[in-house]
Amino acid sequence: MVPNYSGHEKHNALIPPESINIDTAISANGAFEWKVLRLDQLHPVVSGNKPFKLSCYLKEAKACGHRGVLTFGGAWSNHIHATAHASREEGLESIGIIRGERPADMSPTLRDAEQAGMELRFVSRSDYRAFRNMSHDELKTRFPDHTIVPEGGAGEMGMQGAADIMRYIPEHQFDWIVCACGTGTTLAGLITAAKKGQRFLGISVLKGHSGLKTDINQMLNKPSEHIHYDIIEKFHGGGYAKYDDDLIDFMNRFHRSTGILTDIVYTGKLMRAIDLMFSENFFPSDARVIAIHSGGLQGNRSLPAGRLHF
Repeated sequence: MVPNYSGHEKHNALIPPESINIDTAISANGAFEWKVLRLDQLHPVVSGNKPFKLSCYLKEAKACGHRGVLTFGGAWSNHIHATAHASREEGLESIGIIRGERPADMSPTLRDAEQAGMELRFVSRSDYRAFRNMSHDELKTRFPDHTIVPEGGAGEMGMQGAADIMRYIPEHQFDWIVCACGTGTTLAGLITAAKKGQRFLGISVLKGHSGLKTDINQMLNKPSEHIHYDIIEKFHGGGYAKYDDDLIDFMNRFHRSTGILTDIVYTGKLMRAIDLMFSENFFPSDARVIAIHSGGLQGNRSLPAGRLHF
């Protein structure tokens, strides 16, 4: 049984006990508005949903007397970047199993992680798949002094930590809560802390992954009867980390009108999806919508210079 490390009084230093800013966004035609929970403002480096998803894993590492954590990711992984810095701030070591051979010129993401003290271990894509397919017990045998954190901070403890995000959404002020989805861990966590009458939407950034709702149902075990949630799959923009001119143009316009920065992987697609869904009359006219800004802005460094105007 996974220990319960969630709870306001048990937050790590990366998550402030006070309220988090909620800003206003306005649709392109000016007819609708929604709110944005600014998790991107939490911390200069470890922002968005990452400190929440990592919090229980970091507490587990300390409680077990482990030297650090071990996790997985790619060259531009927000998760690798955040885990390296969060581990250092918590006084823990970190190991990152990185998909692909070590390049002559590493991405800024991996350089940052290495400078933050993460030991990067590059493996072939086939070996990476083998690592990911290992059971938790197998990984613990290989790395007995480290807490294993699944890729992206997924897993029950990631979901448990993500549930704490709901503490920062004023009760009874919003009836639609919307977030971007990769593994679905954050959405599952939000749902576990839902209040009656709230509806949840996950904007999938994955192409062709029609099983995301099944994955979330498995995480939730058995969703409560009063929970209403759905996955919207049509706004992935070509797939994970894919982008086109329309998305870049929207992100630039959105920043000019709101001052809110977004990223090409998750939050740009999230805000664009909400904007289009208002225009398509998806939401009722009296809908009170709040979007979860899940951070990840460092990933924009993969873009050619000048594409984004912020």
